[in-house]
Amino acid sequence: MSAALSPTAAHLQARLQARLAPTALEVIDESYQHAGHVGANESGVGTHFRVRIASSLFAGKSRVACHRLVYDAVQDFIDQGLHALAIETDIPSPSPLP
Repeated sequence: MSAALSPTAAHLQARLQARLAPTALEVIDESYQHAGHVGANESGVGTHFRVRIASSLFAGKSRVACHRLVYDAVQDFIDQGLHALAIETDIPSPSPLP
């Protein structure tokens, strides 16, 4: 996959924001750490990402089910060559009562 077709952290962030309405979201491109590994490209961007996300949609779901929601939200990026996605999920803390 060429860098021109590679997803960016901004692409993934926008998609996850739209699909999962997170209360906290961090998307980090870690592709440069995987240079020379399978799935990496020569540009060092757009192939390996870490996602830290908290969403109320995760409440009552197993870790596998939460990860499936994230994967489903970005499936077209995976189909285009996104190679690896490290996912850290959380459920938002309830707001304190006044």
